[in-house]
Amino acid sequence: MGYSPEFVEKMSGIVEQIRDEQADFPITVVAALDDTCSVCPNKGKTSCEAGPGSNEHVMTMDQKVIHQLELIDGASYNKSFLVRLTAEKVKPDDLDYICKGCSWLSYGVCKEGIADIREKYLKV
Repeated sequence: MGYSPEFVEKMSGIVEQIRDEQADFPITVVAALDDTCSVCPNKGKTSCEAGPGSNEHVMTMDQKVIHQLELIDGASYNKSFLVRLTAEKVKPDDLDYICKGCSWLSYGVCKEGIADIREKYLKV
């Protein structure tokens, strides 16, 4: 899934790094264009240009995640902390609100991912 082969490759690399339990590294949380956006064909100079309202939609989802996890926009956190925090504070059904309107939500893979990390970290 993705917007271009380059985007899929970039996203796959990021997902692989996050799933690597041996790797821990800082992640800067931003409600803005980020590393994933760097190869997206819809990336403009300073905003998402996928269509009318797309930048506002993406920024709103970023803000919802930041709020849900009680993070600070622009702050850096270790990956291990963010994964555990996500397991503790996000339930699969929370994505219906956080990711409302996301074209990937209907595929169910994100909800499955949240369920998986909750099971692993919380033994639910």
